[in-house]
Formats: sequence, structure tokens, C-alpha cells
Amino acid sequence: MKKPSSKIREEIARLQEQLKAAEAREAERIGRIALKAGFGEIEADEARLLAAFKELAKRFRERGGQTRQSLPVQNASGAASGANDEA
Repeated sequence: MKKPSSKIREEIARLQEQLKAAEAREAERIGRIALKAGFGEIEADEARLLAAFKELAKRFRERGGQTRQSLPVQNASGAASGANDEA
């Protein structure tokens, strides 16, 4: 049976909220990493930083395209584990 348009709109709204939350989590994660790497102290305009991040992303993709889910994470003791705490 086909879904009525109202149900489809509800589903789209729900998915948009999920996307917004996922993007916020990803931005916070990348932001924390950038700060740890010292990007917060760099005096550069946003365009230059964006270009640098794009180049970095390109380099990572060219190395095999691994995702967070396929990489082991380190626990507090520094030992690698197969599970990833971040969702």
C-alpha cells in the first residue's frame, strides 16, 4: 500500500532532524580534533582553513577511504579496541 503524502512529510521531517543532529555530532567531533591539533590558534581566514580541510579529507580518501566504523579506537589506556564509542 502506498503511503499518504502526510506520512511521507512526517518521515522527511523526522529524517531532517536526525540529519541535523548527526551533523552537529560530527562538527563537534571534528572541532575537538582541530582544537587539539592547534587549529584554534591559527590566524587564517575561513576560506584558507576550508581549503586545508578539503585537502586533508582528499588525502585520507586516497589512502583507502576507511570510515570511523571500520577503524579500531583507542581506549583510555591507549590499547586499541574493535568497538567505537561514538555514535
